[in-house]
Amino acid sequence: MTRKLIELPYRQDELKPWLSEQVVEWHYGTHHQGYVNGINDAEEKLEKQREKDDYSDTGSILRSFTHNYSGDVLHELFWNNLSPKGGGKPKGALLDKIEEDFGSYENWRKEFKEAAKNAGGWALLVYIPRMDKLHNVVVDKHDQGAVWGANPVLALDVWEHSYYHDYGPSRAEFIDGFFDMIDWEDVGQRYTRLS
Repeated sequence: MTRKLIELPYRQDELKPWLSEQVVEWHYGTHHQGYVNGINDAEEKLEKQREKDDYSDTGSILRSFTHNYSGDVLHELFWNNLSPKGGGKPKGALLDKIEEDFGSYENWRKEFKEAAKNAGGWALLVYIPRMDKLHNVVVDKHDQGAVWGANPVLALDVWEHSYYHDYGPSRAEFIDGFFDMIDWEDVGQRYTRLS
């Protein structure tokens, strides 16, 4: 089945002033679309090598698939975690779990900000069923540092294409603005489904 780019849950200009319409257009329409294209390309190449019984390029094809598939999943989460009416704090079971696992919402936020400052790709809040715990993780690229069995519930893309046009080297300002755009209802519903 051919993978398709998701529809954004808002217009491309609705994330202003945090992100300009131009950045959303490039990030969504070029970068995210590129990961979707990469999945489809890798799947096609895998099918062809099976037909030809020639597996000489398997390693590079599978690396491409992993990178692009992970990029697509994380971008879908990122776009859905945002809302023009976002901000505030989580509520209900998600807030209770954040307070249980991090001591307080403020502790979680400080740790997540530091993860985002240090990531070479993504800062993620994940739920780890095996530990029954929420955990922040730092992921480089889309797939380096991912935790097996962990389910992302909140994603912040900190690749330079996410912010550099609007913020230049001020990644910290971009990260601060992210908290005003989080759709905590979406994050809370995802956590509830996974826990």
